[in-house]
Amino acid sequence: MLTRKMFIPLLVLAIVTMACGITINFPVENVRTIPTVVEDVNIPLPASTGALQLTLAFGAGELYLSPGAETALVEGTATYNVEELKPKVRVDGSQVRLETGDLEIQGLPNFRSRFEHKWDLKLLDTPMELTINAGAYEGIFDLGGLSLHSLRITDGASDVEVDFSSPNHVLMDSLRYETGASSVRLTRLANANFERLEFKGGAGSYTLDFSGELQQDATVTIDTGVSSVELIVPENVNARLFFDGGLSNVDLSGAWERNGNEYLLPGEGPRLTINVNMGAGNLELRNR
Repeated sequence: MLTRKMFIPLLVLAIVTMACGITINFPVENVRTIPTVVEDVNIPLPASTGALQLTLAFGAGELYLSPGAETALVEGTATYNVEELKPKVRVDGSQVRLETGDLEIQGLPNFRSRFEHKWDLKLLDTPMELTINAGAYEGIFDLGGLSLHSLRITDGASDVEVDFSSPNHVLMDSLRYETGASSVRLTRLANANFERLEFKGGAGSYTLDFSGELQQDATVTIDTGVSSVELIVPENVNARLFFDGGLSNVDLSGAWERNGNEYLLPGEGPRLTINVNMGAGNLELRNR
């Protein structure tokens, strides 16, 4: 899957350059691989009393996150077969950073054997601000049952699923996701217990599912380029959506009602307000 993800942007560039009659010779860099290493990851909870900030800086490969750490802030394993991908931990007071090693590639990577790079991590349920920075990767995140005051995810060409399988234990001030030409699915978002959600995408396929328990009024802003966006909101949720789409198409199903560029879902309880700005593409509004 990773190989396919890396291939797509190169294919697009190749098509563009052929159309323009331009030839580009990509430099190829040989990357030395080693026997696969499976290394334990164990990051203790900092003694500092300041607001805990955890940053995961990944790169290319596979990243799996779930709750369930028992004694440490982060527990799990890192698997790699390139020495420079050995993970590093940096702690500065209440700021903790787990990052990929110092692999720098100037051209197209040529691995001498199959590339392996995977983090499989469990997180401790303790109040924190979580940041995930990644590149071209596959990710499966279960962030339910944690205590996240904020969550920020930034990635490139990715294939990611984020699930809030159970309610976040504290109010999340903000949830922000920035991505590129990716496939992203966010499920049971109401369980994130957020006040503000900002999603910014490029040319990709994105699904935002607001199932779960909405505990207070929440505002969502979605800004994408040429994309396909699917929004799923349970029928009993009090939702209001404003759409600005130019060359985009809106498909409705379920109990959604349209009034010009405004879409309403009758319901009771907290209000979910969604603002969508699309360059071009298709917006699908569904109920669960």
